[in-house]
Amino acid sequence: MSSIVLGCIADDFTGATDLANNLVRAGMRVVQTIGVPAQALQSDVDAVVIALKSRTVPPQDAVTQSLQALSWLKAQGARQIYFKYCSTFDSTAQGNIGPALEALMDALGTEFTIATPAFPDNKRTVFKGYLFVGDVLLNESGMQDHPLTPMADANLVRVLQAQTRRKVGLIDHGVVARGAPAIAARIVELKAQGVGVAIVDAVSNDDLMRLGLALKDMPLVTAGSGVAIGLPQNFGIAPSAGASHLPPRDGWQAVVSGSCATATNRQVADFIARGHPALALDPLQIFQDVAKGIDASAKALAWAAPLLKNGPLLVYSTADPAAVKSVQATLGVDDAGAMVERTLAAVARGLVALGVRQLIVAGGETSGACVQALSVAQMQIGPQIDPGVPWCYAKSASGADLHLALKSGNFGTDDFFSKALALLP
Repeated sequence: MSSIVLGCIADDFTGATDLANNLVRAGMRVVQTIGVPAQALQSDVDAVVIALKSRTVPPQDAVTQSLQALSWLKAQGARQIYFKYCSTFDSTAQGNIGPALEALMDALGTEFTIATPAFPDNKRTVFKGYLFVGDVLLNESGMQDHPLTPMADANLVRVLQAQTRRKVGLIDHGVVARGAPAIAARIVELKAQGVGVAIVDAVSNDDLMRLGLALKDMPLVTAGSGVAIGLPQNFGIAPSAGASHLPPRDGWQAVVSGSCATATNRQVADFIARGHPALALDPLQIFQDVAKGIDASAKALAWAAPLLKNGPLLVYSTADPAAVKSVQATLGVDDAGAMVERTLAAVARGLVALGVRQLIVAGGETSGACVQALSVAQMQIGPQIDPGVPWCYAKSASGADLHLALKSGNFGTDDFFSKALALLP
């Protein structure tokens, strides 16, 4: 049986590829699994990233899934565990970051860990404990309108303290800038003060590299994907150009988008402005179709089938915050989201059956639903498209060779869809 040096648990599917992407860029050979594998690791790799769909489930379910993933990773010999959450710290006052983090700490018997969603390459920085998205605070970035996890406070110490019984402290930038020895000394101070989790400032990749060195012997690291660039050095691993090689592409191209993030709204608009065909799915119309026994996904696929041979197309349910709130008020938050996810997942499965072999999926929840619908068990991580988003290679249940790009809603430039589809050889 192969053993791994780093075992990773991600709370959603796009977040898992985001993390795997950074590890590959730093030289690690990485396999991403969809859910907890049923068998022991067979591949000879340095790290495994287990993609869960636990970000917005009830907190106890998130804990259960996280502990199952931990048990499997420990059985594969993982020397360090990495719990990955979103770079916008998506959560509520009840969790799920805090409950899952504490459960992993308890299971590993560790009294201290760090927490930081900093990812400077994607303009996520933490300073004095406050999370910035670009030049604005988290709660001014559009995340305050997130339909499932609205973030109204940028102070991460306060946000995490509301979710955990352990005392939450801060390792500020003045300490981080002085390097690993200063970070280690600050950790000793915080532990003496009874702190169990420390938010860590980081405003640059240099900060993350310094932090990475200080985490060498920490059993559990919790972070967004940014810290991943600083960990491979602790295992004697350096960047390698061959780590991201994928088989050549084939087949037709399509995009499925269920994200309502500001960045995705711009990407949808850019794709349409370039003249590509696009079909908007109205959640209220889907609801009415379901009530009448009409298959909404079949309607979308009937639209797509004759167009695929002409170039990439888009099926989307992306909408602005006002429209999302209107739908939620009519159908309920959970029912509206689940109904759209099921429909888009069926669309993704149908597109692959029609011959699509390069598929972009936008939105964490949507990505999870789509890869599950395609029965993808694991993915090989390939080249980066934009920070946090790589192309991946997988086989569907039917044996089809697929290239997948699973994009977090807030990631990517405005031209992301077109740029991604032109990238693969």
